[in-house]
Amino acid sequence: MSQAMQAHLDQGSQWLQKLLDLSGFSASVSADIVEPLSHQHAEGEEREESVAWLTIDSSNLDSEKVALLIGDKGEVLDAIQYLASLELNFKAERDAQRAYVVDIDGYRDRRQQELKQLVTEVAAVVNSSRKPFEICGLSSAERREVHTLLKAGFPTMETFSRGKEPDRRLVVQIRRPSADSAKS
Repeated sequence: MSQAMQAHLDQGSQWLQKLLDLSGFSASVSADIVEPLSHQHAEGEEREESVAWLTIDSSNLDSEKVALLIGDKGEVLDAIQYLASLELNFKAERDAQRAYVVDIDGYRDRRQQELKQLVTEVAAVVNSSRKPFEICGLSSAERREVHTLLKAGFPTMETFSRGKEPDRRLVVQIRRPSADSAKS
């Protein structure tokens, strides 16, 4: 592991540990690098990026405190992750910025499996009905993840978002032919 990556891990781990301590949660933090994560940049290019994965050790926390850190539908965990990314990347050059994932008690893996199941079910409904289907109650990160899963596993589907937060919904529908393919 490069010194730069180790520095990101150390910085992220220390930041999260301080946040937990200040919030009264007696838990330690472990950090690891997850390779690779495909990331779509604003310029449209896709590149592989490593992710700093920060895991809160739940062994000294009761289930109530774990539930508090996760929050309703992962909202607290998402907020902590968002703050970590903002704080830890604030002064870094664009090329030196890293994605941070904050997890506790395997929540991220469980939620990923739930989203995969949701994608499979929604794709089946849309394929059989041939009508658009709206998915409610997803965070912006989960909407992006569902979009990515559908794009990768169901190329005949397309997605877009509708509405405004906090009632923003992801619409899944059969991909419409593009103008280029219609001319063929």
